[in-house]
Amino acid sequence: MAEVDREFTAFVNERGAVLLRVAYALAGNQHAAEDLLQNALAKAYARWPRIRGDAEPYVKRILYHDQVSGWRRRARRAEVPVAELPERPAAGDDSDLRLLLRDALRALPPRQRAVLTLRYLEDLSVEQTAALLGCRPGTVASQSAKALARLRHLVPALDELTTRSEVTR
Repeated sequence: MAEVDREFTAFVNERGAVLLRVAYALAGNQHAAEDLLQNALAKAYARWPRIRGDAEPYVKRILYHDQVSGWRRRARRAEVPVAELPERPAAGDDSDLRLLLRDALRALPPRQRAVLTLRYLEDLSVEQTAALLGCRPGTVASQSAKALARLRHLVPALDELTTRSEVTR
């Protein structure tokens, strides 16, 4: 059993930062990402002796599935109303834009956030994304288009940025 512990610890030390970045992109905040990754690693550890080959895709698949399961559970919970909405920073410099984009990503439904994470952060194809999420490629394409349209609506400065980068190419 000590050999299993050493192998697992080496895997976490080597790939933990990458897995945490993926979890953060899926969850939208550091604490939720850490919880998501911790649960995924606990599940992977339980099956570690049976995992063959590269364990990273296996752990990422757990992350994606747990995140989707989590939003299904949260959909059944009631919202907590607040008296006043928090102020939103105006887009000005890059840090303001990053904050706006982060908030906009958090506003997306978890499935759309998962699709964007897989397609653009993980650089997976539509087919690979569909296989990981257990849906059809058409669903991935439509969810991606809806998510990008929502981001453009929530952060109009993205259109300006995209237009500027296309002109400078």
